Amino acid sequence: MKNSIKVERAIHSLTQEDLAKEIGVSRQTINAMEANKYVPSTVLALKIARLFKKPVEEIFELSEED
Repeated sequence: MKNSIKVERAIHSLTQEDLAKEIGVSRQTINAMEANKYVPSTVLALKIARLFKKPVEEIFELSEED
């Protein structure tokens, strides 16, 4: 699963730590998601989408392998 979390953070001038605090996870979780090493839960994906005011599908992209 690919995502645009890093791009969205830059657009909103948020650090990994800022985003982590906003959605209630650790900075390491944000880092792992950005590196495509961690797939967030549905609830976490929805929190991120709500924060960035975008549909989940615009932030997370399901690849053929998924």
